Amino acid sequence: MSGSDQGMVEEFFDEIDPVVFAFGALLTLGVIGAFFVSPSTVESGISSLNSQLLGAFNWAMLLIVFLIVLFLLFLIVGPWGGIKLGDESPEYSFLSFFAMLYSAGFAAGVVFWGPTEALFYYDNPSPLFDGVEGGTAEAMTVAVQQTLFHWALPQLAVFTIMGIAIGYFAYNYEDVPLRVSSALTPLIGADNLDGPFAKVVDILAVFATIGGVATSLGFIGSQFVTGLDYQWGINMGDIGILLVVTMMTLLFTTSMVLGVDRGIRRLSNFNMILFVALMFVTFVVGPTLFLLLVGTQAFGGMITDFISMSLFTGAGPMGAGDTGATGWMNAWTVFYWAWALSWSPFAGLFIARISKGRTVREVAFTGIVATSAATIPWFTFVGGTAVWAQHNGIADFSAVISGEAGAEVSGFILFEALNFTLNLGGTSMTIPIGSVLIYAFMILVTTFFVTSADSSTLAVSMMTTGGKAKPSNINRIFWGVVLGMTAAILMILGGTGSANTLQQAAIITGTPFAFVCFLAMIALIRDFGANYQQVLLQKETVLYGSSESSSSQSAARSAESDDD
Repeated sequence: MSGSDQGMVEEFFDEIDPVVFAFGALLTLGVIGAFFVSPSTVESGISSLNSQLLGAFNWAMLLIVFLIVLFLLFLIVGPWGGIKLGDESPEYSFLSFFAMLYSAGFAAGVVFWGPTEALFYYDNPSPLFDGVEGGTAEAMTVAVQQTLFHWALPQLAVFTIMGIAIGYFAYNYEDVPLRVSSALTPLIGADNLDGPFAKVVDILAVFATIGGVATSLGFIGSQFVTGLDYQWGINMGDIGILLVVTMMTLLFTTSMVLGVDRGIRRLSNFNMILFVALMFVTFVVGPTLFLLLVGTQAFGGMITDFISMSLFTGAGPMGAGDTGATGWMNAWTVFYWAWALSWSPFAGLFIARISKGRTVREVAFTGIVATSAATIPWFTFVGGTAVWAQHNGIADFSAVISGEAGAEVSGFILFEALNFTLNLGGTSMTIPIGSVLIYAFMILVTTFFVTSADSSTLAVSMMTTGGKAKPSNINRIFWGVVLGMTAAILMILGGTGSANTLQQAAIITGTPFAFVCFLAMIALIRDFGANYQQVLLQKETVLYGSSESSSSQSAARSAESDDD
């Protein structure tokens, strides 16, 4: 072994947190191995636990996410927004910061669900909108509105609150590492960040990140493989899937090893350019006026109904059991919130990593407002075009809606149906640009796969090194391989139900992070209130009983009264 290789190995062993690394790796690899040994046993156990957690804590996830959104909006407009994460200048330009935050956060899911999700709500609207029948013109607007709600403020909020909390305590406190448990510093104490509770939080963060992100990458990978089969008749099979995932793993591992500056930043900027271009072309080639009308109305409906949509639990006669409104809410809104929460440790840690030197207001604004400004047009133009095409018979998504075909097919059906008509001197010429859009869509799927994977792998490497901002290449490569293996298993087992089980496992790990995110918000409120401007209660305010000052003042007033 050469001296440089030996140095890399020594660096790897010196930097890792043995407890978090060992338990995180063993827990993740143990779940992967269990699927091969007895998938049915693991499936039934996880499915049962998943049902119990949804039944017990679905209301908590809805309420906590809603409160976090309100708090972040307050940070944007309130006096605490000027608080800075550290005392240095920002490391990246705002556009690069925004592109990395967006690409790393959940852009892979945005690409996957963009042409698909509104179709399901068009066919089966939320029970909250009682009286709206599926497949009608009215259902088109409701479908786009529900999609905007799911992919705008709330999902982004759980990433952002963790990013602000981790970054603030890591950059503004001494000897606080850049890791997930640091978000709870005021609650558990800076001296206890190496204690058992902090270790449990960090271990769960590793497992949640691997499970949640691998599930998403499994979806995106399946979309890529399905595109090859749908468009060109290339049936990959299990070996082909392994080859595709291996290729993508090499891509995102290379990008990750290059680092944030040369790898993730540049690829994220390219992603956003292609993302905007594909969205704009869909808007121009699609039903432009309809998209403007339905988008405006759906956005207004989302703002008007935001509170009721956020806190809708399906309670009442129609909500009894899994077949009523509660079942619909669990299948969509709660599922999305739990999935986002399983991403929150990775996304929050990565956001903290790139946010040094920025103000709380800037991070909160970028995290929930600027990213929503990119997400809302995408789902309006792409999702709205898909609903319009289905409603008017331009394209047929019935197999997707009924479940006969996977949701990953929708993008290819949509873009294949789009054509551009050019009028030249009274002569109309139809240009079939669908094939070009499909190529662009495939590239976008691949590049978002890579950016989501390399940023999440970087975050897991940071988690397992006690918060080191630049982990060793061996550490990054190890977790990149684990993440690629998990995504490949999800894709291979996609038709057996086991993949659904691992997805449920990601939801299970996401549920505890609802409470971690809530505690992170409480930690920020406690610290900001103690060290900066009080915004609600004075420092002298006593919640119960009486203070010494108030008692002495009362006694003084009583004495004055007696003297009179």
